[in-house]
Amino acid sequence: MDDLPETVKKCMKILDENVDFLSNLEQTLDDKNEDELVPDMQLHQLYDMTEDVAESSKMKRAESNFMRRKAEDSL
Repeated sequence: MDDLPETVKKCMKILDENVDFLSNLEQTLDDKNEDELVPDMQLHQLYDMTEDVAESSKMKRAESNFMRRKAEDSL
């Protein structure tokens, strides 16, 4: 049982070292799904889609930054 805190610290360190990689991997996988083209879209649909993508990107960045800060705080 005495090794548990040290093990948790090691796991947190590994997670902290890889949080950027994991975040980028998740974003890359999501971007591939968002990159699909839809033919015959109207201009207003493209405008709405652009706003949605920008908002989604900001939310993903904020979530990633939050998780990074949370990991740093727990060390």
